[in-house]
Amino acid sequence: QVQLAESGGGSAQTGGPLRLSCVVSGNTFTDHCLAWFRQVPGKEREGVAVIDTRGRLEYADSVKGRFTVSEDYGKTTMFLQMSDLKPEDTATYYCAIKSGFKWCPLNTVAAYGYWGQGTQVTITS
Repeated sequence: QVQLAESGGGSAQTGGPLRLSCVVSGNTFTDHCLAWFRQVPGKEREGVAVIDTRGRLEYADSVKGRFTVSEDYGKTTMFLQMSDLKPEDTATYYCAIKSGFKWCPLNTVAAYGYWGQGTQVTITS
């Protein structure tokens, strides 16, 4: 089993920064894709950023240039550094992991087998 736990959510003002963390524990995968998704009530969960074991990165167009995804050297924690935050970034943010790195889809929720519980991010104007 793999466990993921997000932290770092909260409230921030428009234009401000916020940093999310996702700790991965348990029977983790040597090769993997780690991803951030977000969801607002009534809408589908959408991909935000993905990083794979090789360090390949991909971002949703809506966050390019503002968000940065990274993984620590031990590959047990993933981060999402968010800057220039906008009210439309308000959502519950989830981290997820899948084994392998040959296919790391940004917008295929079903590809990821393990998820965290989510952390709420609220951006106020």
